[in-house]
Amino acid sequence: MLRIYLGHGASGTAASMRPWIDGLRDRGYEAHALDLPKRKAEDAVAAFEAQVPDEPGIVVGGHSYGGRVASLSAAGVGRPEGDPGRRHAALVCLSYPLHRPGAPETAAARTAHWPRIEIPSLLLSGTADPFARIELLEASMPLLRDGRLELWPKVGHGLLRVGDEALDRIVAFLAEVDGASA
Repeated sequence: MLRIYLGHGASGTAASMRPWIDGLRDRGYEAHALDLPKRKAEDAVAAFEAQVPDEPGIVVGGHSYGGRVASLSAAGVGRPEGDPGRRHAALVCLSYPLHRPGAPETAAARTAHWPRIEIPSLLLSGTADPFARIELLEASMPLLRDGRLELWPKVGHGLLRVGDEALDRIVAFLAEVDGASA
């Protein structure tokens, strides 16, 4: 069975991921929250990877900043040339921070690593998220080799208000990934 490791948002901690961890555990998955340093996402990849086992069946992800750090890990950002790095089973991003609020021009820089992500990727987002203009997020999805986008109308940067539905979509995605690897 797949195991999932989730990083928190920039203003959160591992404890702030509790609803997601508990929800995944209630649905039969082994899930863990990670504590990430408060710094530039690229500089947090090593700390992220130090907490995630380098084994088959590991799914990485997180909310906002944590999802961005996980995506950088999945893309191999920060590894020496020729280092094959880790082979995560999948990526799950809750409210991916495509750009700073009011700065959609930063979106291209935050997706430049996406073409290097070779694993199934699920992004869950609200259509009212100030960190991800939906038309830009939808236009960026083809950069992911195997990317899927789930949207909730009129939901902002946090998805807790649609938490059960989001968890059900994550579990369906994980079951698909697990079935494909069997």
